[in-house]
Parts: sequence; C-alpha cells; structure tokens
Amino acid sequence: MVKFKNDFAWGVSTAAHQIEGAWNEGGKGESIWDCFAQASGNIANNDTADIACDHYHCWLEDIALMKELGVNAYRFSIAWPRIFPDGNGRPNEEGARFYDQLIDGLLDAGIVPWVTLYHWDLPLALHKRYGGWLSPRIVNDFSAYADYCFDRYGDRVKNWITMNEPWCSCVLGYGMGVHAPGHQSCTEPWIAGHYILLAHARAVECYRNKFKTRQQGRIGISLNCDWREPYTASPDDQSAAELSLEFMLGWFADPLWNGDYPESMKVRLGEALPRFSTEEKSLLKGSSDFFGLNHYSSCWIRAVEQGGENRTGNSGIFGTKEVEIVRMDDRPANALGWAVVPEGLRKLLCWIDARYGRPAVYITETGTALMADDVATAVDDPERSAFIGDYLAEARKACAAGVDLCGWFVWTLLDNFEWSEGYRIRFGLVHVDFGTGVRTPKKSFHDYRNLIQSNGNATSRMVR
Repeated sequence: MVKFKNDFAWGVSTAAHQIEGAWNEGGKGESIWDCFAQASGNIANNDTADIACDHYHCWLEDIALMKELGVNAYRFSIAWPRIFPDGNGRPNEEGARFYDQLIDGLLDAGIVPWVTLYHWDLPLALHKRYGGWLSPRIVNDFSAYADYCFDRYGDRVKNWITMNEPWCSCVLGYGMGVHAPGHQSCTEPWIAGHYILLAHARAVECYRNKFKTRQQGRIGISLNCDWREPYTASPDDQSAAELSLEFMLGWFADPLWNGDYPESMKVRLGEALPRFSTEEKSLLKGSSDFFGLNHYSSCWIRAVEQGGENRTGNSGIFGTKEVEIVRMDDRPANALGWAVVPEGLRKLLCWIDARYGRPAVYITETGTALMADDVATAVDDPERSAFIGDYLAEARKACAAGVDLCGWFVWTLLDNFEWSEGYRIRFGLVHVDFGTGVRTPKKSFHDYRNLIQSNGNATSRMVR
C-alpha cells in the first residue's frame, strides 16, 4: 500500500466571509458579498454573513478545536476589505492585527498557516470605483494588497494561495449572477478571468522578487474542477469531456503551467477571450509553486450539436454549446445534488499529472454537504466520514500511479455561511448553532482525527 508522505499536510479549510462575521467591526470595509447578501432575494432565506460563525471573536475557541482535531495545517483567507477598507490606500491596523493574532495562535498550537489572499470578498469600494475584476486597475491594487500581506505576515506564513476558485468568481459572479456581484453576462467572465490571472501573476512576481529569498515560502493558486466522464466510449463523447475540462480547469491552469489559454478556448471564443502579451505569457508560465485543487463531484459529459449551455452549480458548462452535462443519477448525492463519485478524484488527479508535468498537488478543499440543523441529528454524519475515507482511498491509488499528492484539506472546519445557500447547507466537521454560536464536533470530526493520527492508514475503517 502506498503511504502518504511523512510531511503530508493534513488540514481543514475555511473562508473569511463565511465564518468571521463582524462585517462592520474593527474598521473593516464592505465587500461585494456584504452588499450582495444584504440585498433581499439573493440568498436562501435572506441569510447574511453579518455574524456567521463569529470567528472574529471566537478564533481562540476554533484554534482549540483544530488542535483537538489534530490537523497540522489550516487554510484560511484574509478579508481584503478588513485590511484595506477602501481596497487600497492606508491599511487598517486593527484588521491587520486580527490576522497577526490568528497566525500567532495557530503557530503556538503547532498548526501551519496556509493563507488565501482572495476568497471572493472583493472590497466594494473597488467594484464601485472601476468595476473590480472587470478593469485592469485591479491588477495593481491586488498586487499592492498582496505585497502588504507578504511583508506583514511572511515571517510566519510560508504557504500562500493567491486566488480561490477563479472559475466560480467569474462564472457564478459575472456570468450567471448567482454570486456577488450578481452580473449576468456572456462576455464578462472572460474579462474577469483575464485580470484575475494577471493579478495572480503580479502578486507571485512581487513575492518572488521581494520576499521569497528571506522568507523561504511557497505561493500558488487553488482551482476547482469536477471530473468529467465521457457518457459513452465514443470519440465524440471523449472529445466533449476533454473540451469541458479545458473550459473549466484549463482556462486557468493552462496559462499558469503552459503560458496561454487552451487552443480550444481561443478558437471557440474568438475576440471575446482577451489575449496575453508576450511579456504576460512569460510572467504567467511557472507562476504557481504547487497545484491547489478543490474537488467535490463528477458528472457525465456527452457531445451535442449546438445544445443549450448547462449553467448549474460547480459542474456547470460555460462558453461552449458542444457539450452537455448528464447527472450521475445512479450514484448517491449530497444535499446540493452533487454526485458522490470517489474514483472521479483519482481520474482528475491523473489528468492533471499528465497535462501539467507532475506538479506537487494539494487538495485544498474537498468535503460533502448535508442538511441537519438540530445538533443531535447533525453530529451523527457517517456519510461525511465515508466521503472522506472513500475519496482518500482513490487519492492513494492516484499516488500509486505517480501523482505527487502532498496534502489534504477538508472543507470545512465549521458549518458556515454557504454563499447563495445561506445556512441551510452544512459542510462542517463541527456543528454550529447559529443562534448561540455553540460548536459541537460531529462523528466525522473524530473519524478524521483518527485518520490523521494514522497518516491516512485508517482510511479503510472509514469506508462503509
């Protein structure tokens, strides 16, 4: 049996907007998600993240939970508007000090911090001032924000992630309108994605030129993708599945590993897809020290002749009408309707390994959603334990095939504000009573702890 590395990163992931609360405390500015969620009708039950898990005030308790869980790594995001309320200009010392305390607390607990600089909560001021990710001005503002964070926290933070799931930011936020800022457009996602990529590249350039030598850290990105299985063995369906992977994952991964967008996208999108200059291609290529992957589900893909676009959830197709999603209704599904297909992770890891030259891969998010508000029901979650165990078993098979898998972060530590779903969907290893803030570890919390203690060798005991 292939063993995970001795320095394997066992962790959990969270995002600032989903857990911190304190949306207008400590000098924090508004984000596009504050604005979007506070507008009636955008979020299930009109929930907001104004309080969320109140992590801003309960971070010590949450670190204690992580220490009990036994993780050696914690991936969290910094809220850009908590550091720069106006998006740029003078930093907010009180907000910056919050992350000093959090980072120091993690290190005191023996937990390595993994910091994501952007997990969707763009300062509202930049969105109003020039359109946020739709303007080239965002590249310099993001780079300046990143520079400040590297300088302030880089003596203690050695693992940086620039962006989380840019596909979601672009398609769900600027294409479908179901995420902030709520735009519906067929062209804006390509513009936003272009400037997200350039902002990533400039931030990496800043880190490598100014900080890496003395801080000795790493910097990368987290991309999301579901596995796309050909509906049949026909050449057309196989080509359609490959095309859908290129439009979802290759859109962002190809520029970072190969220097440009996939040819399939350039051909099909034409002038709608911005082009990189020679200098920008050089800046982008090789600008990620590792491949961060967020993975949850799989779907079938079949070829169609100019069918309708499928814009559903994280498996959505955007930008090409030559493919159609077919849900895997023969597989169990979670509370969001996402099929549970463990072998899809193995296949996706092998696809990444082959296409991008065996990068070091970290699963920066994976987990499953259940619906159970009352604590007695919620804490008994064998489905979540089985999900983790089954997916890890397939990850081990990918390692046996040569994939360089270096870490595993469960989404998520706490039940939280799950974006447009509000609080009705729960991904946490820990139940949160959103009325009282009381945290209660679930069965999956204890099962994951046992798995960590065995460096993944307890996987078989987690599989039903």
